[in-house]
Amino acid sequence: MPPARYAATMDKPVPDPAKLLAFWMEWERGETTPGTVLKNLKTGGLRDVLEKLAAETSTG
Repeated sequence: MPPARYAATMDKPVPDPAKLLAFWMEWERGETTPGTVLKNLKTGGLRDVLEKLAAETSTG
């Protein structure tokens, strides 16, 4: 794992909700193990999507 000083300079791709849903649906169909779907959701930016939705909900 890179030191924290490098992590802040790395650009993250914008989360793609359709791709996140596809990861979830793979798991629901039994095509992916729970560990793999969690990894895919995490690296796909699910946290960013949820944080944005939570902020919109609390201010809206």
